[in-house]
Amino acid sequence: MTYSFNLYNGMAADGSYAALKKLLPDCRLAPVVVCIGSDLSVGDSLGPLVGTMLKDRLSRRNIFVYGTLSKPVTAHEISYVNGFIGRSHPGRKIIAVDAAVGSPCDVGLIKFSPAGVKPGSGADKKLAKVGDVSIMGIVAEKSLFNYALFSATRLNMVYRMANIICDGLTDFYTDLLSQPFFSSGI
Repeated sequence: MTYSFNLYNGMAADGSYAALKKLLPDCRLAPVVVCIGSDLSVGDSLGPLVGTMLKDRLSRRNIFVYGTLSKPVTAHEISYVNGFIGRSHPGRKIIAVDAAVGSPCDVGLIKFSPAGVKPGSGADKKLAKVGDVSIMGIVAEKSLFNYALFSATRLNMVYRMANIICDGLTDFYTDLLSQPFFSSGI
């Protein structure tokens, strides 16, 4: 089941936390978070913004976050990242965070899905899938000029989405780490 929340919904952060609980109900190891994107385009910066915020908020926890503003994970690096995570974090679920394009009525939605994401698919790129669960922020309308629309995306919208996603992930990890059965696996 896919869950969607509008960035202007005051309950979107709580909904994000609830969606993650439903999509990852029996975690015994903290999932790895892969935040995909680049800071070279506002529309593509959702992932790195979430990664940076999450690392700042959970810096004292044993949480693995890849993809920040200072060390982005771009769509072209996904096959390498998939191999690295498989070797470095065997048995862990992966939460992939990425910006996406969609229909005009979907712009502003944050979508949580029980499947991975194929970065660059909005630009018709054929790249490897990443993640067991995906979080996608629809930041622009899909068109023939996706790159131009990504560049013209408002930073305020992307930043608000990043905050909502980070709030949901922070609550999810805080709850997960407080469980008596939890193992950090480190």
